[in-house]
Amino acid sequence: MEFRHRNKSFSIELPDDGALELYVDGCLRKSRARGEREPQYVWTNMELEWEEHVYIEARYWSSSGRLDVSVNGKALFTCPPDRVLVRLPGLD
Repeated sequence: MEFRHRNKSFSIELPDDGALELYVDGCLRKSRARGEREPQYVWTNMELEWEEHVYIEARYWSSSGRLDVSVNGKALFTCPPDRVLVRLPGLD
């Protein structure tokens, strides 16, 4: 899942090992291994422009396939459980 927010590119990946990964401009910022508790959760606090900070969060429920992404606590998007998320090429 790729998206842009302001002047940054973000990507959420689900590699074969079950981790949840958050990339910013192609660089891995956070990774959370799959565990017994849901949702898996990754976040990063970024400065986009001079002194302007944003907080990006992603939550993933592997049991249903639901993915929620928010910026500064406001929902950016939700992928419903019937959508299949796949590993994105080119970010290895």
